[in-house]
Amino acid sequence: MAEPTGPENAPSGTYLTLRRSHWAELARTRRLELSEATLDSIRALGDPIDLDIVRQVYLPLTELINLYIDHSTSLSRQSDWFLGLNNPPTPFIIGVAGSVAVGKSTTSRLLRELLTGPRRRVELVTTDGFLLPNRKLERLSLMDRKGFPESYDQQALLRFVTDVKAGRPEVLAPVYSHLTYDIVPDQQVTVRQPDVLIVEGLNVLQPARPRPDGRIGLAVSDFFDFTVYVDAPDQAVKSWFLDRFMRLRQTAFTDPSSYFRRFAQVPEAEAKAMANRTWDTINGPNLATNIKPTRGRATVVIGKGANHTIERIRIRKV
Repeated sequence: MAEPTGPENAPSGTYLTLRRSHWAELARTRRLELSEATLDSIRALGDPIDLDIVRQVYLPLTELINLYIDHSTSLSRQSDWFLGLNNPPTPFIIGVAGSVAVGKSTTSRLLRELLTGPRRRVELVTTDGFLLPNRKLERLSLMDRKGFPESYDQQALLRFVTDVKAGRPEVLAPVYSHLTYDIVPDQQVTVRQPDVLIVEGLNVLQPARPRPDGRIGLAVSDFFDFTVYVDAPDQAVKSWFLDRFMRLRQTAFTDPSSYFRRFAQVPEAEAKAMANRTWDTINGPNLATNIKPTRGRATVVIGKGANHTIERIRIRKV
């Protein structure tokens, strides 16, 4: 029996679900301007993505985002006309969320590449740069909760996004090193009035939390115009994390300046046990408690199968 190509949609559901075969048809006439070499530079470690997947999944996604950008720009111009204003358009902000090792970095870099054009500047910032420095995490006993919402400088992240959205000429963001596993002192990235800003992070779809006085403030997600959640079965994501950890043990972890260098020197069985503990005590609980509950807030959910194959796309009904 042939695979259904149409939408799978419950009448009362929040999302429209499309099989990959149906989704791929949406960009059949679109030309993909992406080389294999560029994809190699974008692809994350262990991610088997190829140009066919880009053409069938990410090209239609880019076209959908372009529709949102066009309508956002049009609405801004019409609002200004109605109010008698002449403001420059505000940056269009895209949030990309998902678990560790699920492929959100590849998704973010692909979107940056595919959305960039002669008249459009696209910037990408990851929320890793807004993690609290290790010395502060240690002081607060949060080193074992790195990646949980409380391990970030939420006010600095919110201030960064609001400044970009407000159109400030230059906005600075801290830089994080995955090699040293810490914020890089005295190093920052400068964002200069992009047309599109992509914000990638584990918890970027988190809603605002009540303050001690009971009031509800703002969340970074309040400033997003479009959001993507990269989804996969928990056991598959754990498997990808463990596989990546063991690959890094043979590569980046061997660097003398690597925070994880000790794992390149211990027996393989000990390294595997440590990777499993890291997932079971940190990444897994963070996914279950904080990350996955935000999936229903995304505009688009990219659904992966056990082997990284993208099986379906879920689109929030407008």
